[in-house]
Amino acid sequence: MSVKMREEMAPVLVDRKGLTFYRDDLCLVKVDGNREVARVVDPKVELDPELPVESAGELIRKLTDQDREVLAQNERLAREARALCLARVQAHNLPMKLIRAQYSFDRSKVRFFFTAEGRIDFRELVKDLAGHLRTRIEMRQVGARDEARLLGGYGVCGQQLCCARFLSRFEPVSIKMAKEQNLALNPTKISGVCGRLMCCLSYEVETYIAARRRAPKTGTRLKTERGEMVVTALHALRDTITVEENGTSYEIPLAELAWERK
Repeated sequence: MSVKMREEMAPVLVDRKGLTFYRDDLCLVKVDGNREVARVVDPKVELDPELPVESAGELIRKLTDQDREVLAQNERLAREARALCLARVQAHNLPMKLIRAQYSFDRSKVRFFFTAEGRIDFRELVKDLAGHLRTRIEMRQVGARDEARLLGGYGVCGQQLCCARFLSRFEPVSIKMAKEQNLALNPTKISGVCGRLMCCLSYEVETYIAARRRAPKTGTRLKTERGEMVVTALHALRDTITVEENGTSYEIPLAELAWERK
């Protein structure tokens, strides 16, 4: 099955060991020598025997009540660590925005996620934090999209952010994708809460491209049952086009058209 230890990470494969799991169940896994709490993403994915050992994790057990108590304690300690780190960032006058603190399950390490305009020399900060927290410190700089994933939230569609809900990795998104779908190139309309182009611009773009290959271009004159008309719009999701003549428009299914691309 596939599991995620942290929201900013891609899923990791582990052997179920004959146990039954459901989506969003919590379990304890071992990856790269570290024990971490993981959330089940897809319980039906089978572990490929040809997969390199280092590319997979090891299932330790389903999360027990005692494990959940440890997890709750870790979350409380992480909030305290974040407050401490915020104070020390200000004391060291570092130009960085702290997003989240997160303890490993065994508290052998605490990770701090932050954003910054450029590279940050945080060596003195790490020494300072290690002296207070008495554990290993990991500073991880993330981008705007990872920040949105870590913080979570809702998009203009009213749904939970895709990156926080189901995306395992970020795919490239370009302004060309918006153009292919005839979307208004208004930054406020096509940008997500992260300030970058919305990931969902890539979801249907291939449908639009395929429909455009099958359809006559806008401005093409076609012979129809109502006479010769001009193509004024393509509706990719409905697989239709709009044709117009003398101020009257009609919507016609592409399947009913007989034309040859020149």
